[in-house]
Amino acid sequence: MVLPIGDAPNPRGVPYVTYALIAANVAVYVLVTLPLSAAKPAPGDPLVAEYLRAVGPALHGRVPLDVLRTQLTAYDLFVFTRGFVPGHPSVVALFVSMFLHAGLLHLAGNMLFLWIYGDNVERRLGGGWYLLTYLGTGVFATLAHWAGAPGSPLPVVGASGAISGVLGCYFVWFPRNIVRLLWLIPPFIGHVVEVRARIVLGFYLVAENVLPYLLTTEAVGVARGAHIGGFVAGVALAWLADRRGTRATGVPGGEATTVGSDVAALVDEGRFADAAAAYLALPARATRNVLAPEPALALGAWLRRAGHADAAAVVLRRLVRDTTDERWLARAHLELARVLLEDLDQPTPAYQHLLAVLDLRADPETVATARDALAAIARRQKRSLGWAGPR
Repeated sequence: MVLPIGDAPNPRGVPYVTYALIAANVAVYVLVTLPLSAAKPAPGDPLVAEYLRAVGPALHGRVPLDVLRTQLTAYDLFVFTRGFVPGHPSVVALFVSMFLHAGLLHLAGNMLFLWIYGDNVERRLGGGWYLLTYLGTGVFATLAHWAGAPGSPLPVVGASGAISGVLGCYFVWFPRNIVRLLWLIPPFIGHVVEVRARIVLGFYLVAENVLPYLLTTEAVGVARGAHIGGFVAGVALAWLADRRGTRATGVPGGEATTVGSDVAALVDEGRFADAAAAYLALPARATRNVLAPEPALALGAWLRRAGHADAAAVVLRRLVRDTTDERWLARAHLELARVLLEDLDQPTPAYQHLLAVLDLRADPETVATARDALAAIARRQKRSLGWAGPR
């Protein structure tokens, strides 16, 4: 068994929505799951017969009907009526089922993953969008399970579909982050290793979900279709958000009257406001190779000085997209990281770009500046977890 116990970088700050979601799931467990799990169904409750008729055959005889009846709790009936049942789908159950869990280990595992991975995604999206992403990918995950087992009478519960959506976002946005794994497998019991996030999450998707889903026909147990659906939804949302990151949401002052081919000339003439207006008025796909690296960096620097950090980030993201020369690409990654870190307070996305600098054939000054920025990020960690930046 291998457990994730933390990630880095993990900047200071309180992820209020993540903590609220954890608190809501724990509260439902304490106030609903525990008391109902200790209670037996009311004598003569007609739901008991309905439950046994539906669930008994679905278990394919693995649990004798008499044993199932003896072990039945009030919580089983509650889940049967409030959880999402593919054979009898309900819009309300789509959301209620996200906050119900089969037991303490089910809850603890889900909340551990949400605690580790949720805060960076929340910081990247902002609280409101993060909550919508969590709920939206959770709904998509449940619908994916429904598509794979449309007539199943077995209820599906748990936050893992929504959390898989968070993991999908993390996979796209923070591939170079470090995840600390506690090994509980002999002979390495108690050892902690650090692994890149994209490797950990790729293993979660493929080895723990896709392969078992494809190689087994068992319909009872882990809802792997929901895990896969939530993860894919998170990846898609993050990819779309990145696409929007190359689009201008507002054009700073200046006249957007110039065609794209004249933008470089405006930069050369020092008419940065007009150049920015003309460049950012173009669709993202139309700006490919409109600016060479040097004038693009100059335009980004002017936008930063003028207080338009978001617009500077758009220019630099397009430069990262278009540049093939490694030295210029390293400069583009560095300047984009500085905007994210110093102007937009997004240290974890900045970290991804700074490590990209170290992977490229960058000049010594660029490398030194990137290492200084990485050290600054390391000093801002909420909890060090032994992490001191790349070695």
